[in-house]
Amino acid sequence: MPTWAMAGIWGGVAGSALLIGAMIGFFARVPQRLIAAVMAFGSGVLVSAVSFDLMEVAWKRGGFASTAAGFIGGAAVYTAANVYLSRRGARHRKRSQGLQASEKDKEGSGVAIAIGALLDGIPESMVIGISMLEGTGVSAVVVAAIFLSNIPEGLSSAAGMKNAGRGVGYAMGVWGGIALASAVAALVGYTLFRDVPQEVVAATMAVAAGAILAMIADTLIPEAFAEAHDYTGLVTVAGFLTAFALEKLAV
Repeated sequence: MPTWAMAGIWGGVAGSALLIGAMIGFFARVPQRLIAAVMAFGSGVLVSAVSFDLMEVAWKRGGFASTAAGFIGGAAVYTAANVYLSRRGARHRKRSQGLQASEKDKEGSGVAIAIGALLDGIPESMVIGISMLEGTGVSAVVVAAIFLSNIPEGLSSAAGMKNAGRGVGYAMGVWGGIALASAVAALVGYTLFRDVPQEVVAATMAVAAGAILAMIADTLIPEAFAEAHDYTGLVTVAGFLTAFALEKLAV
């Protein structure tokens, strides 16, 4: 099977966790503190992936300058887009409680939430394709880290959609669509950067890292702390350690 196709498949595998989490969040009665705990755990997993599978690799590929520029640039672009979408009703798109804006509260918030969810998921998925550029296959650690973090993202957001009065068709449509977009993004990440200089690849990985870290701070940690409070740090550390162990034991 062509490598570009494998990139798409692995992107779809990681993205499918969003739909799995959304189904759990929409159809199951999950305690708020458990949702907060899995959000904190997922945050720790992603922080580890950003540190060891993105920033460290980017630095080795392209040096500090391109890595730093991409890292700051990715965070800046994500933040600007997030501010824009937040003003249109997507501020609490990852919140499981009754904080998400409904169409009655904010007209157009449904579209803004969907776009915001897409904004959160695309950088992660592109990284999967980029990780395959060395020709050694997909990084199992990257896929596992993104898969583990995607479940609580989909779970919490879908629970919030339900509490905001949105139907199952909307919730499953949003997360099913983003799961599909994740496959496409991974495919694009591989094909688009296959023949570019190492410095460009490094900067791109750093852009994704900056966007992901900004997303963690803006959307995941607030939901986790809202319910878990004093235990947020401990659970986040457990998630980080899990991904760290996957990284080191896979070597």
